[in-house]
Amino acid sequence: MSCETCNLRDLCALALVDRTWDRAVRPQLYGRIHIVGNDSPLQTKKFKMKSGTVRELKVPRLQSDGEAEETRTLNLVASVVMSCPNLEKLVGFYPTYGHNFDRLTYALSTRPRLVEHVWLIGDNSAITERSLKQLPPGLMDEEQVQQFLHYHDSWSSLTTLFLSSQKQGVLERDVFIQALHRLPALRHLCISSFDVDDFDDVTLQSLPPLLSLRLQDLEGVTFWGLSEFSRARSAKFIRRISLINLDITYLSAVSNLLLHLRDLQKFTLVQESSPEVAAGEGYLVFQPIVASQGLQYIHWDVLLPGSANHNLAQSIRAGGFPNLRTLRAPSDHDGLLQMVCRPRAQIVLPSDKYSKAYGSLDEADSRLHSRTLFAARQRAQKRIEEARNTPSFRVIVEEDGVVQEVFDIEGYMGTIGSKISYSLDADVPGSDSALIDFPDLVSGSKEVSPRDGCTGLWNASHHAGKKWWNHTERHRYHSVDLHRFF
Repeated sequence: MSCETCNLRDLCALALVDRTWDRAVRPQLYGRIHIVGNDSPLQTKKFKMKSGTVRELKVPRLQSDGEAEETRTLNLVASVVMSCPNLEKLVGFYPTYGHNFDRLTYALSTRPRLVEHVWLIGDNSAITERSLKQLPPGLMDEEQVQQFLHYHDSWSSLTTLFLSSQKQGVLERDVFIQALHRLPALRHLCISSFDVDDFDDVTLQSLPPLLSLRLQDLEGVTFWGLSEFSRARSAKFIRRISLINLDITYLSAVSNLLLHLRDLQKFTLVQESSPEVAAGEGYLVFQPIVASQGLQYIHWDVLLPGSANHNLAQSIRAGGFPNLRTLRAPSDHDGLLQMVCRPRAQIVLPSDKYSKAYGSLDEADSRLHSRTLFAARQRAQKRIEEARNTPSFRVIVEEDGVVQEVFDIEGYMGTIGSKISYSLDADVPGSDSALIDFPDLVSGSKEVSPRDGCTGLWNASHHAGKKWWNHTERHRYHSVDLHRFF
């Protein structure tokens, strides 16, 4: 498999065939500019091109080489962004914004066709100093507020927005609401790690209409706020919703979301404690207690044992999810959710034997309260093997009252006729965590220390020799699609 450099060289060769090929290849050559790692000084050239064709730009990740070098890098990338008037995406390069002016943020704010943006809100010394003397709101001064809001004025085409607090970054409630309502095309929103003073139930009710929503590590969002949000007009058309580490106390919040979000297709719940049926409701429970007519995919990961897995399994058995096709449950403690899915002969992967956690099945049992997919697959496979060793029924062949043959039919783990597939695959191929998270987006570890680099050696047999195929070693970079977060 070649890298981006080898691929572009082959496309360039096609473009030289004739004008027809040139017209077909040019958008592929210049529509996506990916610069992975540093190039050799001998191979660095300046090319003239129509920068208006550039839609996606990937530059080497930001290195921690000091503030002066970081500023120089940001200014350099800003210059490239300013030369691409039709830029839609800047991928793999997400510096922290600390409510101070920088050229790159300003440059991105002037790109009217930008369709996605990631805000990593960092700390600010002035805001930190004010927080020691007063309580919010009012920690951000007027200049910081207006500057942040102004950055959103030209983003009329922005459809995907990520907002995450890094190192106690502050973005106050009113700023949240005003900024989001300045984006008329916004459809996919992810909010993560803000404290209760910045994002709470009131902010949740003020969100604009969305198709996808991910709420993660937000102390201010409660089960009551989620129940109220399920009835809000802005939530009417949501198709995908993810609730990550919100510590939902009562299952009624989940039930209300699934009941009122009629267009919902994918639901994700990840938390440590089990959401329970509220006291006073649990004496007589009618199933299904949670239900959705249109839901097709559920990621259900409740780490500590409780009644949540049992209630979901019983709701599925009672016909609460007629269109459900995929269920992913890394913390399926007793196999209750695996039992309501279609039986599988094998769920472990061939690559599992290369996992750092590889060992006996008994070791997997000791990691019962673990979200790692390796341990989850080991436990699921063990249940499959145990069911297979227990006959589901016996066939006895008699002739003239004499037993001639006895056949034991192997058992199975699951429900025959179920349309639901039991999945333990990761969002990011090769990851041991089921759910994609911010480190997968911002770490850039593969780009820093490539283990699977390409130098063009695969094309070394070309008659032109080393001059034709050789280039600086590059990692085979795979960009992270932001829509995987939803």
